[in-house]
Amino acid sequence: METVTFTVFRKNASEYLSRFEKGEKSNVLRHGRPITEVWPPEKDDLKIASWKKSGLRLTVKGAGLSKAILEEREL
Repeated sequence: METVTFTVFRKNASEYLSRFEKGEKSNVLRHGRPITEVWPPEKDDLKIASWKKSGLRLTVKGAGLSKAILEEREL
């Protein structure tokens, strides 16, 4: 695992992000103290977020959904 200063990490962020995509890990230091460890996500963390998935479409044949709900509530 490589150790890098925050300044070097910031100036070369694109290069380091490419390294992380390939599986490398790094420690980042600020003023000589470790502030974070950076590594690529686990495979399970790469699933599509629910808010990015297409929405559920509810339909009722022959009638609008809101009308069907209102009729159901009247019963």
